[in-house]
Amino acid sequence: MSPPEPDDTTPLLWDDASSDGSQDGDYRSRWRSIRVMYFTMFLSSVGFTIVITSLWPYLQKVDSSADASFLGWMVAAYSLGQMVASPIFGWWSNHRPRREPLVCSIFINLAANIYYAYAYLPKTDNKYHMLMSRAFVGFGAGNVAVVRSYVAGATSLRERTGAMANMSACQALGFILGPALQAGLSVIGEDGVTVDVLKLQLNMYTTPALLAALFGLINILLVVLVLKEHRVDEDGKQIQSINYTSEDRVDIIEEEELSIDQVAVLISNILFFTVMFIFAVFETIATPLSMDMFSWTRKEAVLYNGIIMCAIGFESILVFLAVKVASQRFGDRPVLLAGFAVIFCGFIILLPWGNHYPQIQWADLKNNTLVSGISKAALASNNTFEPTGCPYEQTWCQYTPAIHLAQYISSDILIGVGYPACNVMSYTLYSKILGPKPQGVYMGWLTASGSGARTLGPIFVSHVYTLLGPRWAFSLICGMVLAAIVLLSSSYRKLIAFSVRHRRIIE
Repeated sequence: MSPPEPDDTTPLLWDDASSDGSQDGDYRSRWRSIRVMYFTMFLSSVGFTIVITSLWPYLQKVDSSADASFLGWMVAAYSLGQMVASPIFGWWSNHRPRREPLVCSIFINLAANIYYAYAYLPKTDNKYHMLMSRAFVGFGAGNVAVVRSYVAGATSLRERTGAMANMSACQALGFILGPALQAGLSVIGEDGVTVDVLKLQLNMYTTPALLAALFGLINILLVVLVLKEHRVDEDGKQIQSINYTSEDRVDIIEEEELSIDQVAVLISNILFFTVMFIFAVFETIATPLSMDMFSWTRKEAVLYNGIIMCAIGFESILVFLAVKVASQRFGDRPVLLAGFAVIFCGFIILLPWGNHYPQIQWADLKNNTLVSGISKAALASNNTFEPTGCPYEQTWCQYTPAIHLAQYISSDILIGVGYPACNVMSYTLYSKILGPKPQGVYMGWLTASGSGARTLGPIFVSHVYTLLGPRWAFSLICGMVLAAIVLLSSSYRKLIAFSVRHRRIIE
């Protein structure tokens, strides 16, 4: 019996058809497995964000020799690990049942979080132990390629946009709940309690990592006990239950591989790289920009930007759900193009203008000969005094107009709409371009390009912003977004689904 026709919106937590017993076992099993992939994506994002806000104080606590530049490598280590692992796990998933790379990657992630919790234990080089643990956590997160490949292969063309949007919503929810769990666990304090038998300190820095490890254990059990291999064609018919190729289908698979539009694949990777690069710049620059422009203290910047990022996370979930409806009505490419246009407007708004200039740090001290001999480090160490405003070392502070709070909030709102739309549409369209063949390797390269963007974006913006200021930084980003819009518009007719390209269905 063939599976029932899905409706236009793919549910997140319940089956697509009615519960009148009309569904066959394969259909129910397929959607249970897809929801395990949703949960895997959710836990992957929770595992990343649950320690991100405490990373810097934990690093300072375990190794006093670590500086801010080393923190940059700590953050980049996750993306570098994911970039290396994604093609490997993707290739593995193409040749073996996907349960194998999933269990292996989640176990690596689990072990790396435990390693992170014990990073204080060695007597020397603690910062390098933290660095390695974060790199291995990122390596385990390379299973995102397998997750996307599984969902793409287990959904029909009609179901795919909704399924991908649901997966992105779960990812966004994980990014929201991760910092919230860290904040809740901060009540344990820096000292916490010590488990002598395990030589383990349970405090506000180690407990989140151990909780992430517990989530990983739950994830492994779900993959082993619930996940089944499912693969359907673009009409939703079951075509293969095991993800390695039998001899009688070799010629068909080779033909499918040869007929993929490699130019469209390359363009899709470039567009996805651009999307992830832009968001990496946005999340990296938020705190220093707000401190420079609004004279916020460190505490205020963390609090206010945390509230803003949380709001953007909830906004993203709504956008992911709206994208499913919009793509059904207008198509994937128009939604992707509209997303880039909204992001462009968001960064245009951030460009400095007017005659109001930011407050300069130390401006009130420059003519005070008594205070001029005191180092900034000594002043900063005084708990009663924290310098605020734009540091005088950044010479652009003296001639670049300040960005107003209204500009900043408006930009956040627009980018919070444009980014999730571009994110889900770029890899949904990518999966449709690839067609019915196993997509593990291709999804691995897509995830690697995103990881590369998340590595290069912070490095780019930190250097350009520090040396040249927000006008140059955001102008270059606007140019990059504009180039992506031109690329998408010029290749609009090439970015079509595999079945449309081969005239199997009419677009």
